Amino acid sequence: MEAFLWHLIGKLKLIMYELWWEFKLELLTNIASPAKKRRREEHRIHTTGCARTEGYYKIDVKEKAKHKHHYGQTIQQACSELMGVTGGLATDVPKVVSGKMQALSREARSNQRRLLTAFGHETDSDLLKFNQLKFRKKQLKFAKSAIHDWGLFAMEPIAADEMVIEYVGQVVRPVVADLRERHYEATGIGSSYLFRIDTDTIIDATKCGNLARFINHSCNPNCYAKIITIESQKKIVIYSKQQINVNEEITYDYKFPLEDEKIPCLCGAPQCRGTLN
Repeated sequence: MEAFLWHLIGKLKLIMYELWWEFKLELLTNIASPAKKRRREEHRIHTTGCARTEGYYKIDVKEKAKHKHHYGQTIQQACSELMGVTGGLATDVPKVVSGKMQALSREARSNQRRLLTAFGHETDSDLLKFNQLKFRKKQLKFAKSAIHDWGLFAMEPIAADEMVIEYVGQVVRPVVADLRERHYEATGIGSSYLFRIDTDTIIDATKCGNLARFINHSCNPNCYAKIITIESQKKIVIYSKQQINVNEEITYDYKFPLEDEKIPCLCGAPQCRGTLN
């Protein structure tokens, strides 16, 4: 009996020893790496010890952008999964809704073809460009974007190489644009709606513009910006690069110049460059 008890005690010791080593190894493997430590230290430290007792405070734009990026990817993933689950229903509804819009678009293209036939060889004139701008307007809406704040979305199917919208705003000189940019930053307007046409002209759509000001940047855009001349005035027009579906967000590449102070990109594209500049 005594030998059996000693044998049992020995087994218990062995089990306890193995459990202790498993616990030790788990602690060693769960030690945070320097990168994880840095990420943890980047979070705001609350002086009261709890976020609930801090009251309202404004979150820094850079701090918000870290979470905004993940939010955008989650929304895009959820939308793609929903489209996969609903199948034909999700695709049939937009077709029914956009039937009238497609009819209007076909009529506009028909009018445009008649104009081209009437003018013949003068198809590159400013008048035809103006008519193209007038007849090929698209049905668009602005809504909350998964990329950044507000975005511009298509309410009808848009084919490739079609004019989507004109970028409208106040035409100002670079000196005035620099002054306005500093003023906007000082007053809390973080987003930039300044679009450079050439070295002497900039369009400011901050307080005077149209829906084009809501177009977000993407490293893999579905549109591109083109400068055309209409009646000796340069205009910025957004054209589609590819087929754009209903409720798809309109995006183009901002092509900001390289700067030391980087602006983080939140487009979430697979080939995202990481920064806008």
